[in-house]
Formats: sequence, structure tokens, C-alpha cells
Amino acid sequence: MTPYEALYGTRCRTLLCWCDHVFLKVTPWTGVGRALKSRKLTPRFIGHFQILKRVGSVAYQISLPPNLSNLHDVFHISQLQKYIHDPSHVIESDHLEVKENLTVEATPVRVEDRMVKQLRGKEILLVKVIWGGVTPESSTWELEEKMKASYPFLFASGNFEDEIFKRRGEL
Repeated sequence: MTPYEALYGTRCRTLLCWCDHVFLKVTPWTGVGRALKSRKLTPRFIGHFQILKRVGSVAYQISLPPNLSNLHDVFHISQLQKYIHDPSHVIESDHLEVKENLTVEATPVRVEDRMVKQLRGKEILLVKVIWGGVTPESSTWELEEKMKASYPFLFASGNFEDEIFKRRGEL
């Protein structure tokens, strides 16, 4: 009798089925960490992969993509995490322009804020840019001169308070 049966009086049933989708845990023991190209900032889980069949009592065979073909496709249940479908995970590909190297270029939507940063006696002008594209409304701090050179339409409206006051003569 297993400890689960002794405690609860029933057999332990796994929550995974052969048709479910799962995430695969990235660890050195599974070899997934070595199979990924970049080791910096590697994710904890990758996937989602479909379970093909159950092999034994605690092992599952999953369908792996071609870039992970050097891995064995049978994993212990502790290396899998159930994937629960969420509509926000699906990206509509109608408006995406994917390049040949499979990257997507994000476009700036607007400039939200401005900041002057002091570095070694130099003043560096930074702007907070709201990006549109794949992820909904992400923002980063970018160099103002590079953004003006690359995306001049962001600065044409003069939406900064400093520039508005300067034009009025109040500053």
C-alpha cells in the first residue's frame, strides 16, 4: 500500500491524460538546458508539448519539436507541468511581420516620459517608449537621440511639457 492510499483510502490518480499539453522543466538532468542555444536567462519551463502516450506508471512520451530532437522523448512526471489553455497566450499572426530569422520587430507607439541620467559627469537624455506589437504595451527606457533618429514621428507632436513651456516662453 502506498502512502497516498494509506492516507486518503484511494489510489492516486494523475491529472495528466495522453491528449493533454504540458510544459517541460528545464534542468541539467533532463538535458533540456544543454539543448537550448542560449544559456543566459534560460526559462524554467519550455513548451507546450502534447503527450503522446503513457509509458509505465510515472513516465510520459511527449512530442518534441525538431530543434529538441537530440533529447529522449520520455520524461518522468516530475519534469512535466500541465498546460492550461489561456486565450491570452495565443498571438494572432495576421498583423505580425516575421523576418527570415524568425524575429518580430516591435514598433513604438508613443513616448511616455523623459529622464536625464548622470553618468561620470555626463548627462544622458532618456525617453520611456511604449512599444506595440507582440506583447501588449511593454515599455523601455531608450536613448533620446537614437529614438529621434530612428522614429522622428514620435517627437513631431511636441507632447513633452518642457518643450511646450519652452515654446510659450514660460521656461
